[in-house]
Amino acid sequence: MRGKTDLVLINPGDRKQVYQELGKELTAIEPPFWITVIAAYLRNKGFAVHIIDANAENLLPDETALKVLEIDPLLAAVIVYGSHPSASTQNMTIAGKICTAIKTKISVKVAIGGLHPSALPSRTIEDEDVDFVIVGEGPLTLKSLIETLRQSKNDYSLVPGLWYCDRGKIKRNPPAPLIQDMDEGLPVAAWDLLPMTRYRAHNWHCFDDIDKRMPYGAIYTSLGCPYSCIFCCINAPFGKSGIRYRSPEFVVEEIGLLTDKYGIKNIKIVDELFILNEKHYMAIVDLIIQKGYGLNLWAYARVDTIKYENLHKMKKAGINWLGLGIESASAAVRDGANKQLKRKDITDVVRRIQLADIRVGANYLFGLPDDTHDTMQETLDMAMELNTEWANFYCAMAYPGSKLYEIALQNDWKLPEAWGGFSQHSFDMLPLPTRYVSAREVLKFRDNAFHTYFDNTDYLNMIGAKFGSKINAHIHEMTKIRLKRKLLEN
Repeated sequence: MRGKTDLVLINPGDRKQVYQELGKELTAIEPPFWITVIAAYLRNKGFAVHIIDANAENLLPDETALKVLEIDPLLAAVIVYGSHPSASTQNMTIAGKICTAIKTKISVKVAIGGLHPSALPSRTIEDEDVDFVIVGEGPLTLKSLIETLRQSKNDYSLVPGLWYCDRGKIKRNPPAPLIQDMDEGLPVAAWDLLPMTRYRAHNWHCFDDIDKRMPYGAIYTSLGCPYSCIFCCINAPFGKSGIRYRSPEFVVEEIGLLTDKYGIKNIKIVDELFILNEKHYMAIVDLIIQKGYGLNLWAYARVDTIKYENLHKMKKAGINWLGLGIESASAAVRDGANKQLKRKDITDVVRRIQLADIRVGANYLFGLPDDTHDTMQETLDMAMELNTEWANFYCAMAYPGSKLYEIALQNDWKLPEAWGGFSQHSFDMLPLPTRYVSAREVLKFRDNAFHTYFDNTDYLNMIGAKFGSKINAHIHEMTKIRLKRKLLEN
């Protein structure tokens, strides 16, 4: 038996590798809500838990390992979770280095879990310096694993959702059941275990007051997504598509804690799709309005889930931004990705949202299997026409756990050599080719599209009119940074 701490949960991150120069000031530093919920769940069950947020504290792997040594836990668990499809795999490179550093410096059992390990458990246990791979959500698996370690047992066969090696052979246990009582399984997060002064919101989230990006909070009101877009891996930990909800009262109680105890007004609703179940999200909206918190919220929606009659109340509750997955202007390309929308519908919805004084962060995707140079240009033309307050331009990537990953393997498409290459903004990023366009051309188009959009006079005039000259200057400084790409150097 080791010291008094049962578990240390580690949030890995390497902002320089993942975001290059953008990671210094422009990108958000998001609190690891899922790790903090796991900590709260286990603490409620009587376990002693610590969290090391290596991403927020910008720790090197050896520094993280030394912190684990000081804590002296029974188990160290690196949780490689992502709140959007691209956020897990890109952190596996640094997560693996952290695991190796821990195993080098301290004799402690090490587990790894999260979205990517759940998608590729066999490869993870073969490749990484770990004793265990946690497949699935994690809380029930960790509870059972710690109980087994406390008893100094070497028999892990009854720990659900666990992969491990036994005498040189990989063993896989049946999965843990999904959390059913969401308010018990996702309790109020253990915010007291985090370095709460280190988190900052996205730059665009705070265009109304760019100097007040900190403090920052992020919460889930639901888990999972009922849709099955081919490029998305978000349901990998759950084993299937679907969505489960925390109670609105519980969610708003947690928002109240963030506001009252930590002074947080900038909050991201992390749900893959918050604007879906009207009864759920409008109950939260109504409760927030009753409380009068004065929040600056943003959340994800689909174009076809927006109900115009709700927009005024959503704005009143502080939902100032909605992220919309538009993906492509081409109906053929969108339908191939299970996004059956009409261009006119997209335009109408965006304008109605903006009429309610809610800003739109539109998400576009270049390089889906049916994309051509012409369809990618059509998408960029639509982005310029919509001229939303923010736009994210992505390349199609075969993230482990997505259907696109399976398609890529079947077609022997070249994938990044290292997990860090799955980051949209990294130097060694390697997107997928399409049936008609090379990976190099897809990446070149994406990077040029970013600067075409944000350097555009119509966009800058709109931003200046809405947010003032200070944000215009901020955009100018942002676009001075051009990402370096290995694929584009030769």
